[in-house]
Amino acid sequence: MPTPAAHHDRPVAEHDWSTGRLLSTAARMVEQAWSERLDRAGLTHAGLIVLHHLEHGSASQAELARLARVEAQTMSRTVDRLVREGLVERGSDPADRRRHVVSRTAAGERAWSTIHDVESDVFPDIPNEEGFRTTLLAIIHALEQTD
Repeated sequence: MPTPAAHHDRPVAEHDWSTGRLLSTAARMVEQAWSERLDRAGLTHAGLIVLHHLEHGSASQAELARLARVEAQTMSRTVDRLVREGLVERGSDPADRRRHVVSRTAAGERAWSTIHDVESDVFPDIPNEEGFRTTLLAIIHALEQTD
C-alpha cells in the first residue's frame, strides 16, 4: 500500500486538472502554435488582430483598440509596425478629414489571405464548437464585469 507521501509524488493526470488549469494550459499551447505559424508569415498576434478587424474596411486606431481590447498606446505601436512593414496605411477619413483611419494595403490583403485560416490550422475539430464558444464568451464577459 502506498504511503501518503508517495501518493503526492505522482503527477495529477490531465483529466483530474481543474478547469482553470486546463483552460490556461490550452490557451498557452494555442498561443505558442499561433505564434510559430505567425512567425513563419512574418506577423505578430497583434498584427493578425488588426488585419482581421480591417477585413470589412477602414477603422480608426481608437476603434481598433476598442475592438482588440487593448490600450490606445498599444494599438498605436502595433499600427506603427504594420505601417513600417507596408501591411496597413493611415489616411484621412473621406467623411471627416480631421479623423484618421487605418486600412489594409495590397500587401496587407495578401498577408491576411495567407494567414486568416490560422485557427483552423491550429485547432483540432471541437465537438459542439458553438457551445464551447458560448462558454468562452461567458468567461470573458464575467471577467470583464470584475474590472
